[in-house]
Amino acid sequence: MIPEMRAPQAVSASLSSVSDSKLGMEADLSDRAGGLDFSDLFKSSVGQVEALEKQARATTVSLMSGTGADVHQALIAAEKANAAFELALAMRNKAVQCYQSMMSMQF
Repeated sequence: MIPEMRAPQAVSASLSSVSDSKLGMEADLSDRAGGLDFSDLFKSSVGQVEALEKQARATTVSLMSGTGADVHQALIAAEKANAAFELALAMRNKAVQCYQSMMSMQF
């Protein structure tokens, strides 16, 4: 075969392998997502925030009753819970802002 004719075939073969690998990556990403939708993700996040708040409350009660928690452990637990709550609040505010912006669009 003429060398000039081999070059397009080689390019074609390499393009098909690239497109196949891209399709594999997209399938891999969808598999990694696990099929979770937004509501499941949101419920999970709220549950994690609630768990951190319960842990902070238990550590504070333990500190106040003198049953083994140190001051620094109570403060760290309280700050973790506070940071998680602030993040959840910011996400909620952004979701409300997006909703309001979509409702103000005219079709």
